[in-house]
Parts: sequence; structure tokens; C-alpha cells
Amino acid sequence: MKSAPASDLPGELAFMDAFPVPSQEAWRAAVDKVLKGAGFEKRLVSKTADGIRIEPLYPAASPTLRPLRAETGRWHVAARIDHPEPAEAQKLALADLEGGADSLTIAFAGSPAARSYGLIADDVAALNAALDGAMLDLIQLRLDPAPEGRVNALMLAALVEKRGLSPETLAIDFGMDPIGLFASTGGLAAPWSEVGRRLAATIRALKTRGFQGPFVTVDARPWHETGASEAHELGCVLATAIAYLRALEAEGFSLSEARDALSFTLVADTDEFLTIAKFRAARLLWQRVQQACGLTPTPMIVHAETAWRSLTKRDPWVNLLRGTIATFAAGIGGADSVTVQPFTAALGLADGFARRVARNTQLVLLEEANLWRVTDPAGGAGGFEALTQALCEQGWTQMQAIEREAKDGLPGILAALTTGTLQADLANQRATRTKAIATRREPITGTSEFPNLKEAAVAVLDVAPVSLGKPSGATGQTFDPEALIDRLASGANRREGLIAPQDGLRAQALPSQRLAEPFEALRDRADAAAARPVVFLATLGPVADFTARAGFARNLFEAGGLAAPIADGFTRDGGTDLAALVAAFEMSGAKLACLCGSDAAYAAEGAAAAQALTDAGATVWLAGKPGELEAALRAAGVGSYVHAGCDAVAMLQEALAAAMPALSD
Repeated sequence: MKSAPASDLPGELAFMDAFPVPSQEAWRAAVDKVLKGAGFEKRLVSKTADGIRIEPLYPAASPTLRPLRAETGRWHVAARIDHPEPAEAQKLALADLEGGADSLTIAFAGSPAARSYGLIADDVAALNAALDGAMLDLIQLRLDPAPEGRVNALMLAALVEKRGLSPETLAIDFGMDPIGLFASTGGLAAPWSEVGRRLAATIRALKTRGFQGPFVTVDARPWHETGASEAHELGCVLATAIAYLRALEAEGFSLSEARDALSFTLVADTDEFLTIAKFRAARLLWQRVQQACGLTPTPMIVHAETAWRSLTKRDPWVNLLRGTIATFAAGIGGADSVTVQPFTAALGLADGFARRVARNTQLVLLEEANLWRVTDPAGGAGGFEALTQALCEQGWTQMQAIEREAKDGLPGILAALTTGTLQADLANQRATRTKAIATRREPITGTSEFPNLKEAAVAVLDVAPVSLGKPSGATGQTFDPEALIDRLASGANRREGLIAPQDGLRAQALPSQRLAEPFEALRDRADAAAARPVVFLATLGPVADFTARAGFARNLFEAGGLAAPIADGFTRDGGTDLAALVAAFEMSGAKLACLCGSDAAYAAEGAAAAQALTDAGATVWLAGKPGELEAALRAAGVGSYVHAGCDAVAMLQEALAAAMPALSD
């Protein structure tokens, strides 16, 4: 480990010559002294979901390649148009633009990103109403992937022509992504060869009208929301992009034209180190794909969105912190534009306040923290460079594994989905993460840790989810995208662009899950009771002896919606007044009691306290591990043990059943 010689530093730092440069060995010796025999690997080294080591210290590094953006400067602040009613959507969109956003993303009804809401626009007039007052030549405009994506793209093109704007001057990402939608829904309306033909025809029609693109989005959200690790997410993204390159090349596009038709949507999560490394790795991997295609690499266009899977319904204010960390990481990682999920998004359609806070999260980081002023600020930092390189290697390996699945004319990503191979791999990753959440090795603040049973409700818009029902009959006979643009501009309904489904592909749809859902289900169950279920914390000995375990137990039980108040204790002569303890339990109305005390207290009076509570009708648990006392404690009535590392979700399900026997019958 080396540092720059003091002579190379500014003059005012010349005093650094007086300090020796520490060596790796000296640092390790100092660390071992602090650890006092504890394992270095266990205490200071962690691993990602992909098994990548996270070291406590890295030497400086010099990157051989820098994952740079096409344009330096500020990233674009994006807001989503997802209100079903065009007039209301327009009001929210204008408030976003006036409040500092410079990019709008339209999520039509049916778009996975709309979360059961989304703009309902059956014709250009409705779309125009939603964008009334928005000067399209001054902002960026994106379409979120949605069913009927090519019709949505052509409808937007028709609106541009109807307004008399010059397509060449507009920054529009048309957001078509049939592969991502196939992964999310499990269905493709036509064979892949026909989907590729229609995709190419749509792009040609848009290019003929003067639109510059990009036209196709490679969306990482379906993979991330189903539980993919960072490397698997990158592998799926690369395999999807390669499938689009091949499909467009087969339809007569040059590889450079196909490459320029693509943009990417990546997810920024709450692990800022991994998110920064993932964004940097994605850019480097895309450069490598282009080189393998014989192209001179150009920077990928990256839109970032904060993670849906990290949002919580409970204590949603913590989502503000999650969004801030994710936005910071996306900006440092080199995103070209960022969408921040409103902190109430998991509860319903966000109101103006939640949208304003989402905008301001970005504006503060741009205007006050000035994050945009440094190009690739993570470059040269040993930790980030090591993580970036490791994700590049593993992401490339995952892509190659998916590509090997190709068969019967299907690209690897589609073949892996239709055979279920990819779903099985992702299910294994999801199960591993679900276990980590359940055991609280990956804690969720406000949900699995530090829950708040008295949290105040937050406001969302009073809008019912959109019920699309069965799609109306297609009226289009043939697919002529240029003619359809003209008809839509003249007032035609979107149905004229629909084509009757053919014998397309089918696969098991990938689930979209938030990490907090298992704990939220427990809270919902507890809240449904006529009165909040209670656990009696049976504290043993003086306050100083039981506080740690009582606090642990209360935190655990409240994560499942059970109240667990901590009393002042039942101390008598240095021990516990068991008669007072039992009387307090009977007064509490609780059916479940949890012993909380020190190891010494458990040895001295744990069995007696458990027997007394059992005789009083309690279901008795104990906070901590029983060790050698297990046989005696079980004989006295202790049925379960809650401790660090236990399956909290399973334990809380049992606790609710014990605390609310009538409800569990």
C-alpha cells in the first residue's frame, strides 16, 4: 500500500514528510491487536450475494478504462406521469417541471412501473391533454415499457407531428422492451421473429419521420424486482441487449444502427458501494460487447431508477433515506437521468408532496452537494475499482451462461425464460435473500428493526387502481407503422394499431416483490385484530440485567405488530418477585409471555418463573439461547426461544397464533 510522496503534494502539506507511510503489515498488526483474537475474516470481511469479497481496506488503484458518460455535467431529473386521468396527470407533470424536473416518463396503464395505475390514453387527444403545457422541445421525454409499446411509441410520434414540432430537435426515448415485458408477464403476443420484424418496422418508421431515438429500452427492473443479484442482473441486461442487436441486424440494420437504437434502465439500490460499482461495470461491459461486435464503443445511455424492492409500507418516511442513498449512488455511478420513487409509492399513487420530495432529493444532491461536478468520482478508489472489476467478470460469466441457452432460433435470454432455467436460478437467489431478511441479517429499518406501532398515516391520492380487463378487439389488419402515425394524428383510436395475437411464446412470469412484504403481512394480520395483540415481557432481576434482552424482544415482537411493553421490573432481594410477576401477567390480558433476563437469572430462577407463568395459563417463550438449561426450561413450560439469527418471520407467525388464538383458529 503506497501513498503519494509528500513532495508531490501541495506546498502547504509538506509537513506530511514528517510522518512515515504506513505499511499493510503495520495496519494488520494494529487491527489484530484491536480484535483481541477474534477472527479477521468473520469480523471484517463480508461477501455480496454473488460471493464477492468486501475487504475492510483496499490500496489505491489506477483504472485502465473509465466508464464515462456521453455528456458530462448534470444528470436529468425525471418524474413519472402515471395518473390514470389525463387532466390530473397534466397537473402533476407541470408541477414537476415547474419544481425542477427536466425529464418526464410516461407510464401508460399496464406498464409494470405504473404499479396498477398508469395513464389511460386511447388516442392522441388524451395524450396531448396529459402533456398540455409541457414544452417537449425543452425537456427529455421517455416512455416506460408497457404492453402495446409500439402503439404507444407511434401515438407519441403522432402527437409530435400534430403539434408541428421537429422530431430531429427532440430528446425522446420510445421505451419499447418486448423481452422485459415477456419476463414480467410471461407472454409474447407473436413468435420472436415476428416481434423482431414489427420492432424493426416501428423503428424505421420513426427514423423516417426524423426521430433520433433511442427506441428500445433494456430494462433491468424485472430482474432486480424478482431478487437477482448484481452480477445476475448485469448478465440478464447484457443478454437482452445482445438479443435486440441480433434481432435488428436480422432485419437489415447495421450493428452500429442497432446499437444506437438502445438505451438502458438500471436500478439504484440502498447499498451505495455495490450500486456505484454496478453502474460502472455496466458501462464497461457494454463497451466490451461493442468491441466484440467490431464496433468502436460509444457510451451507453443509462437511466437510473431507485429500487422498488427496497420500499416499505411501514414507517415509509425511512424510504426518504433509502431514496437519497440510491440517488447518490446513481449520480456517482454515472447515470444520465434518475427517477426517484416517491416515499409513499408502496402505499398508492403519490400525491404532490411525495413527488416534490422525490424531486428535491435529486435537486439537493445536484445544487447543494454538487455531485455532478466530478467525472467518475469513484475512479481510482481501490474498493470501487475492485468491486467494479469483480462485477464485470461475474456479469460477463452470467451473460455467457444465458447465451448458451439459445436454441430453436430463440436468443439465450428468451430460451432461458421459456425453459424455466432462468426462473429457477432467480428463485434460488430470491430464497437466499428472503432468508437473510427473515433472519434479519439484512435488516429493514422501520420494518424488521426499530418498528413504530404508533406511526401516523401518510397521504396518497384517492385513486383506484386501473382495471384494464380484457383487451378490446384489434381492428388493425396489417401492421403499417407509417400509415398508423398518420391515422393516429387524425384522431384514430389506439385499437387500430393492434394486431390479433398469434402463437407467441409463454413462460412463467417473474414475480415483483418488495423485501419488506413478509413482515408487512404480519403487521397487517395484527392490525386486523379487534385489539392489538400483546406479549407480556416477564423480566427477571434488576433493570440493568434484563434491559438488553427485553429491548431485543420488544423490537422483535413489534416487527410483527405485537405490543410488548417493558415494565420497571419485579425485583426483590436481588432476584424476582414471582408472585408480582404472575399478577402482572394476569392483569395484562396477554396469552404469550416471554422471559427476559441475564444468563445468571435464567440459571437461578428461569425454570421457576416459567412454571409459575405456565400454571397461570401463559404460553411461555424465552429471549436468548437456553444452552445447558434447555431441558429444565422445557420441562417448566418454555416452548420457544427468540434470539439473534432466528427466523423472525416464522417466530412471529407462531407468536401471533399464540397471542391471538381465536383469530388463528
